[in-house]
Amino acid sequence: MNPHHTASGVPTVSATTGSVPPTGSVLIRAVRPYGEGDPIDVLVVDGVITEIGSTVTAFEGSEVIDGKGGVLLPGFVDLHTHLREPGREDTETIRSGSAAAALGGYTAVFAMANTSPVADNSTVTDNVWRSGREVGLVDVYPVGAVTVGLAGKQLAEMGMMAAGAAGVRMFSDDGKCVDDPLLMRRALEYATGLGVLVAQHAEEPRLTIGAVANEGPTASRLGLAGWPRAAEESIVIRDALLARDAGARIHICHASTEGTVELLRWAKDQGIAITAEVTPHHLLLDDSRLETYDPVNKVNPPLREVRDKEALRQALAEGIVDCVATDHAPHAAQEKCCEFAQAKPGMLGLQTALPIIVETLVKPGLLDWRGVARVMSERPAQIVELTDQGRPIEVGEPANLAVVDPDTSWVVHGPDLASLSANTPFETMTMPATVTATVLRGVVTARDGQVTR
Repeated sequence: MNPHHTASGVPTVSATTGSVPPTGSVLIRAVRPYGEGDPIDVLVVDGVITEIGSTVTAFEGSEVIDGKGGVLLPGFVDLHTHLREPGREDTETIRSGSAAAALGGYTAVFAMANTSPVADNSTVTDNVWRSGREVGLVDVYPVGAVTVGLAGKQLAEMGMMAAGAAGVRMFSDDGKCVDDPLLMRRALEYATGLGVLVAQHAEEPRLTIGAVANEGPTASRLGLAGWPRAAEESIVIRDALLARDAGARIHICHASTEGTVELLRWAKDQGIAITAEVTPHHLLLDDSRLETYDPVNKVNPPLREVRDKEALRQALAEGIVDCVATDHAPHAAQEKCCEFAQAKPGMLGLQTALPIIVETLVKPGLLDWRGVARVMSERPAQIVELTDQGRPIEVGEPANLAVVDPDTSWVVHGPDLASLSANTPFETMTMPATVTATVLRGVVTARDGQVTR
């Protein structure tokens, strides 16, 4: 016999030996890991990749996925989602958001703290974590609030949340900026002692009062209150310096400007432990979308200009911006079907993220499929120190995987998405590439456009 070993050290036997079938096995046929080489087969046993080869034989009773020559990638990790539970289950739940994530190829998502009640204590964060475990479609990690009630006045119980059942590893007041520099410095120092990460919504609030659109020619022509780039960039550089002095790590949420890219480049050159994410919508869309005054295009930070999205694409390809995060933000119809200035900011993103990365970076040649794995799986997992996600597609590694058909296109229709809300700016757009199956620790969670549990 030719035993392979699981991550826990327990030996498993190759499917070709004819031994007793394991409790769970999946054979993924005819896929190309990272889009490279000829199609091969990948066997998963008890949540671990046990065999990779051109003629792998399945156990009797194994679930078989026909990859049809498509691309096999590590399951995606999203550092920035809004699942709305608790408090706004009319717009999204952990179950519906998890379904959208699994259908989009995700195996882990981080749920932001701006729920009702706010996730500023271990009771809330532990409940979110347990709910995610019960649903079981993706790993749901709650993000704890930095400040009590997101009010920016008093640090939340970060230590208790980190020590709770959820083991919270990232903290953010996303939706609001921790604008008090002394409070932010204390948060960074505290986070360093706990071994956790602070993620900042970079927006100087005194510069964005009443703002609804990027400050520039489009906003001026349309009569929309302008949102200056300096509101974001001033916080990015401030927090980079605070992190430097505190010897801390800082993560920048949804980077959106050309200037932020240059500040990130400078900070990294100085050895500052700063990372950043970019959303798919900031890579694809720009503020010309506002010509119709359709609030589906209202988002925080706002859609910027063409030069900004081009700079963000290049920065993601170079690694100056580390990863893709969706900022998936469901809203009820009445919160979007209103005057632009009064509409809630945010848009859906989990099921359209991969196709947008294909459109904006793979097609132009800025990234290959290994690059996609880097920005959608490996780097986000590294940033939050997830040891079982974003792993190589190799024997002995955890089977968190996404199967992609790179040649099949599909048309976005909001009501057909898994979210309870339908606020997608990509309505009627034709998207390249389709996630055909998602595997979480050896369990098929989504297949052929349907969740499996």
